[in-house]
Amino acid sequence: MKKFMTATLCLVFSSILAFAQGITTASDFFKTISERYSEIQDYEADVIIKIGKSEMTGRISYKRPEMLRIDFSDPAEQVVLFNGNDLTIYLPGSSAILEQSVSGNDSKTANAATAEGLALMRRYYTIAYQSGQESVPLDEGSDEMVVNFLLQRRSATESFREIKLSVDPSTKLIRRVHATTAQDEEYVFDIFNYKLNSNISDQRFMYDPPSSANNYNNFLLSE
Repeated sequence: MKKFMTATLCLVFSSILAFAQGITTASDFFKTISERYSEIQDYEADVIIKIGKSEMTGRISYKRPEMLRIDFSDPAEQVVLFNGNDLTIYLPGSSAILEQSVSGNDSKTANAATAEGLALMRRYYTIAYQSGQESVPLDEGSDEMVVNFLLQRRSATESFREIKLSVDPSTKLIRRVHATTAQDEEYVFDIFNYKLNSNISDQRFMYDPPSSANNYNNFLLSE
């Protein structure tokens, strides 16, 4: 009888171990995504940004460690540029140039689709699967499959109370970022058509806005 019980227990625990080895925790999976982005020196991609009912489309350029540029096709000619120290936004519809120096803790606003941004998420948010580790359609009826993560802030000081990330499991690249503020404002970034490690020049992140536009400095701090 004892031999039977021992054999049974061995079989049970072997089954548990085999099952567990097939499970990747959300934290471990998220770590592989961070490792993937740490291999990327630069990229370009198409982006669609939705803020409430407003929608913008453009092309994003990124170069490590912190240079970012978005050239919009809608609104046409609108530009967002961050060179690691200064944020510049050109709004052609308002003929306005918004400028802001960014330093210190402001770096916590780093682009999510970077190694630096993912490191900040792991630090300031809890990470869980939204719908398990299996791939699901990006949208209902879509053929594009993703793994969804749900990140919830550890502290009320974070701008977004939760962030949902949709990741392509084959490339480990972020396909969608859905961020919600404490006031329930929603920001959705769809990123696709990546072009990786093409040795983007630093000149890509230099921008000379039209001299006829009005300048507004330190706009983030203005009352």
